[in-house]
Amino acid sequence: MNFNFPIILASNSPRRKQLLEALGVNFTVKTIPVDETYPEDLPVFEVPEFLAKKKVEAMAGSAPDALIIGADTVVILENIIIEKPSSKQQAIAFLTRLSNKKHQVVTGVYVKYQDRIAHFKDITQVNFASLSEEEIRSYVEKYNPLDKAGAYGIQEWIGMIGVTGIEGSYFNVVGLPVHKLYQTLKDLRSRF
Repeated sequence: MNFNFPIILASNSPRRKQLLEALGVNFTVKTIPVDETYPEDLPVFEVPEFLAKKKVEAMAGSAPDALIIGADTVVILENIIIEKPSSKQQAIAFLTRLSNKKHQVVTGVYVKYQDRIAHFKDITQVNFASLSEEEIRSYVEKYNPLDKAGAYGIQEWIGMIGVTGIEGSYFNVVGLPVHKLYQTLKDLRSRF
């Protein structure tokens, strides 16, 4: 998918980069650090879009002629956001909470090109099997869950042995709902 202007992915996520490359989009990765706090009264399912917009707006001033894509993913368990863990101990605690439960993975996407804006969220329900303490500790030691919402990557070992089913997009759980992003970019391109 080619455009006549630059495209910027405002995310350092290696998984988002891989998915956007696989989609056939020519882009560069550029980010500006943003404050990832959000209003306490913001509904949890709205948080990812709010944060994706912050990332895009931070970049927009320095790249006015580029189409900018921002995304943010959260894991929600019983209406509470399970953040990225700050330590291995916290990762173990998060995975213990997710074990044998259903949770939602929500990715918010915000796309801006000059005065044109598109934004959406995608929600996938994930069912986790009952995970033993040994399985959780082994995963946390062998993989790097500290940069992942909910302390896990569905494409990694824990996803292979622990995820018993999903309802919605697998790629959304990886970090980017590429089916919706593709349609959004296609719609934007048709307007030029």
